[in-house]
Amino acid sequence: MSPSASSTAGPAPRFAVVGVPGNRRVALFQDAVRAAGLPAARVVSWLDVLRGEAAFRPGETVRMESPGEDAEVERLLRAVGDPTRVEGTALWYARFTKAVRAVARAAAASGAALLDDPGDVAVLFDKRLCHAVLDDAGVRVPASPTSGAAAPEVRDWADVRERMTAHNMPRAFVKLAHGSSASGVLAVETAGPGRVRATTSVERDTAGRLFNSLRVRRCTTEREVAAIVDALAPDGLHIERWLPKATQCGRAADLRVVVVAGRATHAVVRTSHSPMTNLHLGGTRGDLDDVRAAVEAAGGNWTEALALCERAAACFPDTLCVGVDLLPATGWRRFAVGEVNAFGDLLPRLTGLPGSGAEGQDTYAAQVAAVLNRARNHRATVTP
Repeated sequence: MSPSASSTAGPAPRFAVVGVPGNRRVALFQDAVRAAGLPAARVVSWLDVLRGEAAFRPGETVRMESPGEDAEVERLLRAVGDPTRVEGTALWYARFTKAVRAVARAAAASGAALLDDPGDVAVLFDKRLCHAVLDDAGVRVPASPTSGAAAPEVRDWADVRERMTAHNMPRAFVKLAHGSSASGVLAVETAGPGRVRATTSVERDTAGRLFNSLRVRRCTTEREVAAIVDALAPDGLHIERWLPKATQCGRAADLRVVVVAGRATHAVVRTSHSPMTNLHLGGTRGDLDDVRAAVEAAGGNWTEALALCERAAACFPDTLCVGVDLLPATGWRRFAVGEVNAFGDLLPRLTGLPGSGAEGQDTYAAQVAAVLNRARNHRATVTP
């Protein structure tokens, strides 16, 4: 059970959440705050942050939520009128990380405490930097020729083909460096000169503009793949080896594991007939008990799989919560980390893993409980 405000000695934390007012993420966090017996979190909009009008109060605990699902915020961050457009992620990254730093400065000036570190956020939203941080820490990740700040820039499809060939990658994921929710992702397969196909949710109109679609489709010619990659490249690209995934009920499977305060607390299985398992692209939730059984039957170790996620999260020690994409290899014995997500906790109604300390709690309640626990521990260390 989450500790309530009345069950802790001394003043309880007062939350402020930077987000989109009325957004489901903010609403779910508010539900968790109230359920813990705390006053509702004060909502600071991303619009106020972007306009330089955000302010915090002394002693507040500040949580940053995703700026997504607000057309005006999207326009200010990416300078596009249609939020379904794919282009503009490099500008989005520059402006968003600037906004995050502004939140940090405002919080520090008022004596508020952040739950999300600006430096961590900057790395988490650059797949090239995040890959290098994980790799340097010994976390198993798919091989990549674009890992790290020193990697050569990928300028176009010709560069992608050259790197795939040079690194013996007949199959690779090509991703926007600053993308999220599978935006701009292509699962590319090659088999000799001119034999190229890709699976993607990107749609390209007759003017060459790119749009996100909820329909995963197959590009069957190199010309079509090249046109999409060439349009994406100015925003920055990341290339990773396409690791064959384990399956559940004949569908490719991976997991989103939420790590709160260093501990893996929640996990959901995502399955799909396509290489992209994102639930909004037609992926479905799989059976976690079956995954555990498959891992143990294969001679693997489920506890070690969760520990790998915790090691990935430990690369970002100043951020309370991250969502780790865990990739099971064919056969369920080995795992790798695909990505670490700053806002990877939107898993409504999912309760905590057995033995995690978050049993019966959703991802937001687990985070509120972690903050309350930190506050209790802090008071215990300073009380004579």
